Amino acid sequence: MHGHFPLPSLIRCRPLRAASAGRRMRVTAFCCLVLASRLLPAADLPGSHDLEVLPRAPHAEIVKFRQGDAERRYPLGGIQRISGRLRAEREVSAEGALTAATYQLPDGHAAAEAFAQAREALLGQGAELLYWCEGRDCGASSLWANAVFGNADLYGPDERQAYALLRLAAPRRDSLLALYAIIRGNRREYLHVEQLDAAALGELLPTPDTLLRQLRADGQLLLPGLTGEPGAAWSELLARSLMLDSTLRVALAGAQAPAWRAALVERGVRAARLELDEAAIAGLRLSRLP
Repeated sequence: MHGHFPLPSLIRCRPLRAASAGRRMRVTAFCCLVLASRLLPAADLPGSHDLEVLPRAPHAEIVKFRQGDAERRYPLGGIQRISGRLRAEREVSAEGALTAATYQLPDGHAAAEAFAQAREALLGQGAELLYWCEGRDCGASSLWANAVFGNADLYGPDERQAYALLRLAAPRRDSLLALYAIIRGNRREYLHVEQLDAAALGELLPTPDTLLRQLRADGQLLLPGLTGEPGAAWSELLARSLMLDSTLRVALAGAQAPAWRAALVERGVRAARLELDEAAIAGLRLSRLP
């Protein structure tokens, strides 16, 4: 994953002709040290390691690591503190084995890019996105850093943060994975990842705004678990998502696509916004139309 990149002008040192042999040697040695420091692999915190399900961002370095039993309350909405207590519209409470790693990203490697790559990698493995927010929509960064993750290094400007909570695919259906990216005021960029392996999670549904954000960002929603007739909970959820943007048109694909279209129309989505796609899809797919 570590690619080649151009060397900075700092290391292209050219000793002056008038310099002594000793000075040329010192300058050359300095250049070599700088070059070596740029090419050495990241020095991770001793005893730390990557999550098995998540590839590391290029040149990232683990600066904090935690492993052990823990209880977590993961918000499914923007957070705020009311009467001294952390409040979110919805949340997932779970207890189990926690593995958490905080990566510091080098100059030129944006936290937002690392966050996007991690989210896409997990979705590519079949994970389900339960919640996704960016910027001020997430709430106060200080609360995410201290109250949710217990890591003060993750505090930064509210407009420079992103958070996602995903449920992993089988055989890890009872595992949650949280992503949090932040650019601190000192310009240092971090990606925090943690996996919580719980005993049993039960049914968890995404939020309507998360499905809409995913549809806008990726151009489609893949829902392989929706193989049967439309259920009330998912029909209502998809209808609410689509009604957040009355201009959005989608094509539905899958064996039950006509039934899903009828269920969405019944819940108030205009029929003109819903087309049928004859592609053979496992489950249900919604594709954004131009």
